[in-house]
Amino acid sequence: MEETVFHWIAQYGYGAIACLLMLGIAGLPIPDETLLMFSGYLVFKNQLHFVPTLLAAFLGSICGITLSYVLGRTCGFALIHRYGQYFHLTEDRLNRTRGWMEHSGAWSLTFGYYIPGVRHLTAYVAGTSKLNPSVFSLFAYSGGFLWSTTFVAVGYLLGDEWARV
Repeated sequence: MEETVFHWIAQYGYGAIACLLMLGIAGLPIPDETLLMFSGYLVFKNQLHFVPTLLAAFLGSICGITLSYVLGRTCGFALIHRYGQYFHLTEDRLNRTRGWMEHSGAWSLTFGYYIPGVRHLTAYVAGTSKLNPSVFSLFAYSGGFLWSTTFVAVGYLLGDEWARV
């Protein structure tokens, strides 16, 4: 899967970064952190530029998390019960995420990006909880910016060593 992702980014650039991150954040099995670090590596190699790469990553992440939020707000838990098994979304994972979100509040949207598996569910849980859209946007979008910046920068700073990580 990673080789396919790398090929798409190398071939299609910024559009591939945005689309793949949107799908990954929404729940498809795409190696998000690896994708971002590879993008940072391509910036290091001067095949991509830093600001457009960061913008594509940010837009992809906020589109994906917004999609998850809207699905949670409109479909509720019925969607998870019906199709969750195909995306490895179990009732147990959903309940753990809900508990973490109740404990951490909206901050879980910001820092949930850094926890694989959790980032895919926090927005959905926020949507089912009917979290105010402006509160959702503030915390989720700031988290998307921090997360995107972190991993693109890590890929850039590691340079040719990025694959070892």
